[in-house]
Amino acid sequence: MSVLYREPGASGWPVLWGPLFAAAGYLLELLAGDRPHTLLWVFVAAGLSLFFAAWVFARRRFLAVAVTDTELRQGAERLPVERIESASDVPTPLGTRVLGGSWSVPRKYTELPLRLDDGTVVLAWARDPERLRAALERARRT
Repeated sequence: MSVLYREPGASGWPVLWGPLFAAAGYLLELLAGDRPHTLLWVFVAAGLSLFFAAWVFARRRFLAVAVTDTELRQGAERLPVERIESASDVPTPLGTRVLGGSWSVPRKYTELPLRLDDGTVVLAWARDPERLRAALERARRT
């Protein structure tokens, strides 16, 4: 099973923000002439790192997009590729269901209407909908 398109949802670099903010606070305390509170800054770094790790984990779980030979994955929802009838020039009726379990397309993502084999229309979403459409077309041909 090969991956034809992939958006991870988030990169791991925000986890480094905690130690960077803590190091900046530590250096500011040093520059101010005070004795820095090292243990406090270690706890700040650890706490912020845990917070941002949870944030990255959630984004990777709920905002990841992938197309393989057999399925389209949008967040936690999986749709078999053989159910997709069309990914081009599909009108979007009002109240169309969004894939991934959300009420709307996630912010900073673009919708891509898909017509399924039973005639229903659903909204897929991606940061690059043209590449997603091309990957779905490629998956449908294989």
